[in-house]
Amino acid sequence: MAFLYLLGWVSLAIQIVFLTLSIVAGLYYLAELAEEYTTAARKCILFLISFTIFVYILLLLFEDLPWSLILCGLVAQGFHLGIMSGFPFVRLLSLPLLGSLAMLVVNHFLAFKHFTTVYVPFTQVLAYFTICLWIVPFALFVSLSANDSVLPTTVSDQSRRSPDVVSNYFSRNKKQGLLSLFQYLKEALLPGRTKKAF
Repeated sequence: MAFLYLLGWVSLAIQIVFLTLSIVAGLYYLAELAEEYTTAARKCILFLISFTIFVYILLLLFEDLPWSLILCGLVAQGFHLGIMSGFPFVRLLSLPLLGSLAMLVVNHFLAFKHFTTVYVPFTQVLAYFTICLWIVPFALFVSLSANDSVLPTTVSDQSRRSPDVVSNYFSRNKKQGLLSLFQYLKEALLPGRTKKAF
């Protein structure tokens, strides 16, 4: 029995590796799509934000969730809409980005607090976390690489006068984003192919 128990743990480790690789491949594909079709990605993210707001309104009407949970979720969607005003360009120290990150932490805290005190089936908890908390930040995270290939536009006078240090560093001609991270990991971890010349 001990061997089968050990084999179960080895199998679990292999499954975790395959699941992780599948998620990474899916993220890479979604980042490629967001980079190539920036306008469609914007429309998709705006639809997800609108859908999430609609879900919060339905939760307010039909479920007995705390007001703080719903209010913080709606405020988070407001910050997400603020991020979308400059899409695909996102300033790292902008109020909408920092506010959405803060609201993400607060929403998780409030949701964990509520769902640990009130019994709700796991599928419903997972549905709340997926649709109300994770789907929009995930879409925004994947679309961060979209600004790598967008054609340059004119820079406003305000951004010339007072650029912050972090945004100025990342707005230079350096390639950034999720695709760059995947490209770096591919080059660092996988051996390059060399052709033999005879």
